[in-house]
Amino acid sequence: MARSRSNPWLHRFAVLMAAATLCLVCIGGLVTSHGAGMAVPDWPTTFGYNMFFFPISKWVGGIFYEHTHRLVASAVGFLTIILAAWLWIKEGRRWLRWLGVLALAAVIVQGVLGGLRVTWMKDELGIFHATLAQMFFVLVCSIALFSSRWWTENREPSGDPAELSLLRRISIFGTVLILLQLVLGATMRHQHAGLAIPDFPSAYGQLWPATDPASVARYNQLRSEVAAVNPITGFQIVLQMVHRISALAVMIVLGSAAWLSLRRLRRNSLARKLSIGWALLVVCQVLLGAATIWTNKSADIATAHVAIGALLFVNGTFLVLVCSRCLWKNGPVEINLPAGVAHRVMRQRTVEVPA
Repeated sequence: MARSRSNPWLHRFAVLMAAATLCLVCIGGLVTSHGAGMAVPDWPTTFGYNMFFFPISKWVGGIFYEHTHRLVASAVGFLTIILAAWLWIKEGRRWLRWLGVLALAAVIVQGVLGGLRVTWMKDELGIFHATLAQMFFVLVCSIALFSSRWWTENREPSGDPAELSLLRRISIFGTVLILLQLVLGATMRHQHAGLAIPDFPSAYGQLWPATDPASVARYNQLRSEVAAVNPITGFQIVLQMVHRISALAVMIVLGSAAWLSLRRLRRNSLARKLSIGWALLVVCQVLLGAATIWTNKSADIATAHVAIGALLFVNGTFLVLVCSRCLWKNGPVEINLPAGVAHRVMRQRTVEVPA
């Protein structure tokens, strides 16, 4: 079969798979928010049953969330096999075919990590499992972007290359910060210690809470009397404060990207739209983070917080890729040649990086 760089149905399938992966991330968030990670104690079976034949009548309580998570994960794994095969057969760009193989390898590792989290009962594996889920989601969304008509046929004016280059650097920095935030969030969620700091925007009524042993003991006594939750440590309090400070840094960086785009980029450019969307998403994320504390980790709100975090990560990655694509497509290529030779080359042809 002939390979091509333009395949609308492949792109639509990649978008469908990205949506299914986001659904899986949300269900995984519900599992953690409801404390249902060990509701099913065996793997790959479910209470001794083949997971696909587990009786619906037994889908109750935490078992419902954990078993549904397994079924949706299996569906995403099956879709990944189809995507990788489709890319390998029909996609003309070799690097994109290998991205499909990478996605398949990632989903296999993700499934094994989820199973080992159950059989080994290691919270640390849950942190890696949650982080890899976010990175897999970004990978699948990137494949959808690479297979889109915009990417293969982009003729959008790039604007000032210097401004795009600056926006790309800001976007890279912001995306890395978001990834660190996701790792911090996964670490806090999988420690099963409830909210290490129960108030916001203050922290135990202070700008920075005390973390000495006596203060931590007082916090734990109050937590036990009020909510009967697990005790916390000074490290967990510091971890949550770092998460809050990092969130402020993310807001500043994403706000800077939006400000630059509004002032310097063309009105209808994709990079500008992504920058504005990025800023709006981070505002929603901060509000959801505050609401998570104010509602004592309401499962639905905490899960929405996870989902918006995933979308922030994808948006940042898209912005980096879109800026890079515009620079590759329209920007000048610097060649270190003698002045006379360089002048003749520029008169004869325009150098362009292939898609």
